[in-house]
Amino acid sequence: MKCPFCGYSESRVIDSRPTDEGERIRRRRECLKCSKRFTTYEIIENVPIVVIKKDKSRETFDRNKLLSGLLRACEKRPVSIDTLERIVDEIETLLQNSLDREVSSQRIGTYAMEKLKTVDEVAYVRFASVYRQFKDINSFMEELSKIINSKKD
Repeated sequence: MKCPFCGYSESRVIDSRPTDEGERIRRRRECLKCSKRFTTYEIIENVPIVVIKKDKSRETFDRNKLLSGLLRACEKRPVSIDTLERIVDEIETLLQNSLDREVSSQRIGTYAMEKLKTVDEVAYVRFASVYRQFKDINSFMEELSKIINSKKD
């Protein structure tokens, strides 16, 4: 950290304490050259996740958009809003923890389908029908067959 008084780049931390309900850390520093003291603040940087859509356009990840898609798939199904929010939290955590700052909408859809499959099969099929854009009844039946076969195993 550069000293604001003399510009020297070496300093030592004298005191550290959390501020703003733990969102930032306040550090008192002392310059190793001129011995003057100054304060710095450290915050967690949240880098936005950019979603690459099917048409190659880009937009910032919006958790509310994902949640509304899941809500539509779970309409009139016995799935609580808490469960859906947990799914969105898990997907958002997966995206934040990956090293990629850009992610395809297909990957997000795949994550959502994997999570829905364990929660409610009807909601899974509904979501898959929109996400995969089934062209005809045969492709829809193939997906249903996969579910039925996985239950037999």
